Amino acid sequence: MISVIIPFYNESQLVEPMVKEVQKALNSIGDSYEIIAVDDGSTDHTFELLANLKHNLPELKIVSFSRNFGLQAALTAGLDYANGEYVSLIDGDFQDPPELIVEMYHTLKQNQFDLVIGKRTSRNEVTSKRMAIRAFHLIFDRITDLEDIYNTGNFCMMKREVVLAILDIKESSRYFPGLRSFVGFKRTYLHYDRPDRTKGEAKMTFGKLLNLATDAIFSFSRWPIKICLWLGFMAIFLLLLAGIYTIVSKAANWAPLGWSSTILSIYFIGTIQLTFLGVIGEYLYRIYKEVQKRPLYIVRSYIS
Repeated sequence: MISVIIPFYNESQLVEPMVKEVQKALNSIGDSYEIIAVDDGSTDHTFELLANLKHNLPELKIVSFSRNFGLQAALTAGLDYANGEYVSLIDGDFQDPPELIVEMYHTLKQNQFDLVIGKRTSRNEVTSKRMAIRAFHLIFDRITDLEDIYNTGNFCMMKREVVLAILDIKESSRYFPGLRSFVGFKRTYLHYDRPDRTKGEAKMTFGKLLNLATDAIFSFSRWPIKICLWLGFMAIFLLLLAGIYTIVSKAANWAPLGWSSTILSIYFIGTIQLTFLGVIGEYLYRIYKEVQKRPLYIVRSYIS
């Protein structure tokens, strides 16, 4: 069986065409399948439209959240409910072409790969968003030991063993491309051009993208702590220089240091301390979330 997971959040304009395009692609394969639509607490008519589609599409399963828990929770829920030996993730905004699911499936069937990842050769989105995502990928690629992150998103198809390995990871702050890279397995890529949205508004705002980037960096890199360490070393070095200068100036009967140098020193040390507290606070917050052990999502209704 093939399972295709589609997360939706306020996508009433795209729900019907998206599901039908995925259905068309899966019908062309000929094997049994299921489509798992995850309604991430939509406030529009997304759930109602999915329920109407269910009448004529028995292969459609609907997981509806009690509120909006975010894309990473929706992807995790889809994996939890998927039963297929081959599981595909695709965004519900039509920016990942559904017809490529067929090529991904045949690649896994005909070759010794466990995972096919969609890699974007170009992005036809707003320039500012495209540049921000590119900057994150470049930084993340350099400060982590993970592979296969650059120009990739959630779009992929996995064999069952990959899905089970990802589900074994129970952390609360999740970044799916990072988790997918962490579990390893033999992988290949399918290159495609990522178009812009044709309808509706982008749900991943700059703020949400920033939060996701922060979760990714703090979850998979130790560089935030390393930066704090090097800033601390730099502060110690500058403090030693200031001490030497003070001793020499006193011995040579130079004029005493002015208020400007004192204020700058206070500001410098204060900035270092605040930076340390901010980084430590980010890690403490994530530890606190893990200790709470709250569920990643709460299902309001499930239609199978």
